[in-house]
Amino acid sequence: MKKIFLIMTMLFVTFLAACGNNSAVDGEKPTIKIGYLPITHAVPLYMQNDENYEDYNLELVKFGSWPELMDALNTGAIDGASVLIQLAMNAKEKGIDLKAVALGHRDGNVLIAGNDINSVEELVGKSFAIPSRFSTHNILLYEMLEKHGIAYDEVDVIELPPAEMPAALAEGRIAGYVVAEPFGAISVALENGKVLYQSEEIWKDSIDCGLVLRGKFIDDNKELADKFVNDYVAGGELAQGKDEHMHEVVGQYLTVDQNVLDISLDWISYDNLSIEQESYAILRDALMEMGLSVNPPSYEDFVDDSFVN
Repeated sequence: MKKIFLIMTMLFVTFLAACGNNSAVDGEKPTIKIGYLPITHAVPLYMQNDENYEDYNLELVKFGSWPELMDALNTGAIDGASVLIQLAMNAKEKGIDLKAVALGHRDGNVLIAGNDINSVEELVGKSFAIPSRFSTHNILLYEMLEKHGIAYDEVDVIELPPAEMPAALAEGRIAGYVVAEPFGAISVALENGKVLYQSEEIWKDSIDCGLVLRGKFIDDNKELADKFVNDYVAGGELAQGKDEHMHEVVGQYLTVDQNVLDISLDWISYDNLSIEQESYAILRDALMEMGLSVNPPSYEDFVDDSFVN
């Protein structure tokens, strides 16, 4: 009886081993699922997705809002995302195992105001839109107001989906906004708004959108994660060329006029996607100063810059 049991056990183990080798036999490549919103801050992903890789397939998953994207990221429905760093920091603070591995871009955020607004001081008592309170855009607004001696609560700060902001400005429902591109460029191109400040005039090398991966994905796929992030950085280098091919690729993800895209891409940079410790410290301090976070994750706990460097 024992002998029969041992034989059956050996056969079962052999069966499991054979099943486990099916993907290798079939030559199937793993698929990496990365979430994104259709903005210029995710352009390195677009350029990366334009290529074919021997080690993996890349599947970009489009979302309509940051809350939807973060829900998918937090629950493991996707392996990573191009996302507002602050949203990922907030999730990390709540216990979600996430790692920021690269930036999405440098600079390229603009604070837009209606044509009837001639100074920052004229924003007092008016509505100003941001995409999320957990965003660099909110911090840029805070810093701009402080620069002009205006308290944050003297302006009616509201959250709006990025795509709604140009129309809200044109209709007079808001006096201004700050958001990811190309939505600032839309108002400028249509002459419905003007630039009050470029982000680098307020906070140079500000950290905004970044590539975030789930900790489990990195732990289970270290070599694959390294290859993936290296290819992502290469996508950023291709994007920085801002040539005709780059415009064609980006045009597949952003349904905007060419002149809008040209304005937006002229403001933004993709040539250095490393998350620098000094810039992260500024971001972390700002979140605490604004009362948005009690104990945001430290650089060492949240950022893994080893892939880029």
